[in-house]
Amino acid sequence: MLTSPAAKYHAFTPLALPDRRWPDRQLTAPPIWMSTDLRDGNQALIEPMSVQKKRLMFETLVRIGFKEIEVAFPSASQTDYDFVRMLIEEALIPADVTIEVLTAARPELIERTIAALEGARRAIVHLYNPIAPAWRRLVFDTDRAGVKRLAVEGTRLIKALTDARPGTEWVFQYSPETFSAAEIEFAREVCDAVSGIWQPTPQRKMIVNLPATVEMSTPNTYADQIEWMHRHLARRDSLILSVHPHNDRGCAVAATELALMAGAERVEGCLFGSGERTGNVDLVTLALNLYSQGVHPGLDFSDIDAIRSVAEHCTQLPVHPRHPYAGDLVFTAFSGSHQDAIKKGMARQQPDGCWEVPYLPIDPADLGRSYDAVIRVNSQSGKGGVAYLLEHEHGFALPRRMQIEFARAIQQLTDGSGGEVTGQALFDLFRREYLDRAGPWQYLGHRLHETHADGTGQVQIEVELRHQGRPLTVCGAGHGPLAALAAALPVPITVLDYHEHALGQGVAAQAACYVELRVADGPTCFGAGVDEHIVAAALKAVLSGLNRTAGDTAVQGQEQEALCSSS
Repeated sequence: MLTSPAAKYHAFTPLALPDRRWPDRQLTAPPIWMSTDLRDGNQALIEPMSVQKKRLMFETLVRIGFKEIEVAFPSASQTDYDFVRMLIEEALIPADVTIEVLTAARPELIERTIAALEGARRAIVHLYNPIAPAWRRLVFDTDRAGVKRLAVEGTRLIKALTDARPGTEWVFQYSPETFSAAEIEFAREVCDAVSGIWQPTPQRKMIVNLPATVEMSTPNTYADQIEWMHRHLARRDSLILSVHPHNDRGCAVAATELALMAGAERVEGCLFGSGERTGNVDLVTLALNLYSQGVHPGLDFSDIDAIRSVAEHCTQLPVHPRHPYAGDLVFTAFSGSHQDAIKKGMARQQPDGCWEVPYLPIDPADLGRSYDAVIRVNSQSGKGGVAYLLEHEHGFALPRRMQIEFARAIQQLTDGSGGEVTGQALFDLFRREYLDRAGPWQYLGHRLHETHADGTGQVQIEVELRHQGRPLTVCGAGHGPLAALAAALPVPITVLDYHEHALGQGVAAQAACYVELRVADGPTCFGAGVDEHIVAAALKAVLSGLNRTAGDTAVQGQEQEALCSSS
């Protein structure tokens, strides 16, 4: 059991700020957004991102609309250094995007950091050092003067190195790490000393970033700290005041919103709250909170499922089904009274009217989602027990988002029959919907060849098909059989998610595969495949999803055009 905390933990002493002004302010514009997914988010992963995943994440962040992206800690690893060089040398940075890199206040690390940025059009050099008492005493065994000296000398070296490279537009950022646990007057003293060396101007501003490296207090206390610094920092008109909140107390989103009300202009964080310990502040939630209040965040989350898929793939961290805005279940109601209220609200909602649907604070369609009044899936849930029967009587364990999709077909069946659905009737429906669709695409066989000689690790595939009754052989290459099949097919598809499991036990067990995919520019859909061989089951699942879009005339047209051109 928990012991008495009074003797072990000390309550954080609030800042005396009786004339605080932030409680009366309202957010009317978005901040400057800075994504640190590729640095803070990456360093917190059990398995850091590969270069390929980092590039995919970078491209996704650019598409969302981030104009500042912290891409690496180049002095920390060769992988990070090489990634920065790749972005610069291969001209992968759009003209309106600025990359940022982090360095500790040590000369050899600073020198390698500046070298990594050689040739960049514009770059933010982010210098940090911890300043709080516990870090001074326990980690660095130094005093205030020693901490301040590190920051000042690091700034001088960065200024000298960047002045010698006038071909790059340099932006300097300083973070008094552990700011939220430091003495407020000392934090200002160090920041003022640093800006005194850099000498920013209103035309060439410097970023002062005030991190809640560890969330130490309630959000209102952090807001008081930010407002005090906002009022007292020297050269304030030449500074961009930034915040970097962590989520140790679970209050990072609230702390950030209040900090913006208190004078902060810029926010550093990660998609879905990735980062050390409990994570950085969640930029998706922050941005969509603004959106729900009528303020456009300047970021595009209109296809939230695709963004979530990339984040999960790159970080290997699942987004919780109850995660605000992005979770699988946030636009799903299990309660009958909730379903009834939402149904009535949706029926009366005017397309051009103010959003006013009970229980839904934001229109799911704005995020590329839909409202799913999904029948609950467990053994006690009446009609929802059909999904329980599907798994426990027939062995098919559908991914959660596929359950949501299949539930629509279940709902139509139960509404039409007016009665309960047996396990056999459910399985028959599942087979008709996913497994027994014979066309227009039909799998006949395949041959798979792994190629290692070229160092790409790609596989080549040759698939024998029947399309609208005619034999067709397609060939493609990719990082895995599904990517190779996607490259081979004459219609553009993107595989967003993949699940597999055995049906039964032993050597004779078949494999069941489920894929979530997007065909051309259409909505996402699922396919399922079963076969003795796992690759064949996966290929069948892709064709199942493709067959389920057969009624889409736009997809049909692209198929026909591609087939004609190939012949």
